[in-house]
Amino acid sequence: MIGIYFSYWWVLIPAIVLGLIAQSSVRSTYAKYREVRSARGITGAEMARRILSGHGVEGVPVEQVAGELSDHYDPRSRTLRLSRGVYAGASVAALGIAAHEAGHAIQHARAYAPLALRNTVYPVARFGSNLGPIIVFGGLLLGIGEPLISIGIVLFSVAVAFSLLTLPVEFNASSRALAILSQDRYLSEDELQGARKVLNAAALTYVAAALASVLTLVRLLMLRRR
Repeated sequence: MIGIYFSYWWVLIPAIVLGLIAQSSVRSTYAKYREVRSARGITGAEMARRILSGHGVEGVPVEQVAGELSDHYDPRSRTLRLSRGVYAGASVAALGIAAHEAGHAIQHARAYAPLALRNTVYPVARFGSNLGPIIVFGGLLLGIGEPLISIGIVLFSVAVAFSLLTLPVEFNASSRALAILSQDRYLSEDELQGARKVLNAAALTYVAAALASVLTLVRLLMLRRR
């Protein structure tokens, strides 16, 4: 039974390859453009606060968080958190990432539908992403088969839906960020191209994650059929 669980591993190869490419791309692109200081000379934290204020988003603190590329917007506490290099940095990369995270806060304030839906499924998705495959494994190991496997697949399907919903949320946040950076003249045209490359590289990691979740679901379905 354990041998059956580890079969069909080859289904995940495209996601593994894309994931490695995405991680390498985002780190190399970020490393390049964090060395390019913007002409405006403002920090990522200041950029985020200006964008939030300029778009009528109140009550969203901008905080520094540990780690590199750990930047995120937390919709539960309505807090925008930036890594040290972005929070205090004045590089093209820092301003692009800060604007992207501010874009998420604007989405939340404007009740952007994909973000609202993603937030709704998050509790089940977080539960199902880890527990779903374990339940499938339990069904195979115990010989119970169909009932447990089906439950595990349903739970993991919610996690897949979460990954797919993440794509429009991330793409839209980047589009908002680049539009603001251009229209409000925070970055020159050359600097804007650099920020776009950083955000596009980051977007590829979400595409890789979505592909991995979809192919994992395909693998679980193949296991159930077998």
